[in-house]
Amino acid sequence: MSDVEEARAFFSQDKFAMQTTGIKIEEVRPSYAKCSLRITDAHKNAAGIVMGGAIFTLADFTFAVATNFRQVLTVTTSSSIQFITSPKGEILFAECTPIKDSRRVCCYDVLVTDNLGTIVAKLMCAGMHLS
Repeated sequence: MSDVEEARAFFSQDKFAMQTTGIKIEEVRPSYAKCSLRITDAHKNAAGIVMGGAIFTLADFTFAVATNFRQVLTVTTSSSIQFITSPKGEILFAECTPIKDSRRVCCYDVLVTDNLGTIVAKLMCAGMHLS
């Protein structure tokens, strides 16, 4: 089983992110994850644009994958998202990379783009590794 297949199996228990929202894990390696979300009408708000909560869920879940796959349980202690523009494409991608990752705490950046290369949002997330 590949790392991506193993991660998908492990995180399939996250019913909201993977089943309700439809997020897919694309890549995973130590302290890194890339996930995607195909935009549907279910992800849009009354104005017809992608709901901020759907974008945040994608970014937050990508942080969870990067910090929890084959690692000590990590929980979010704080996060801040900047919505830059609405997506122009049909698929969102979130890539999570570490800024600092120590024994007890971590800080990661998550960049959300669409399949056309549009930068949609940026999340900074801090977490605590639980023992």
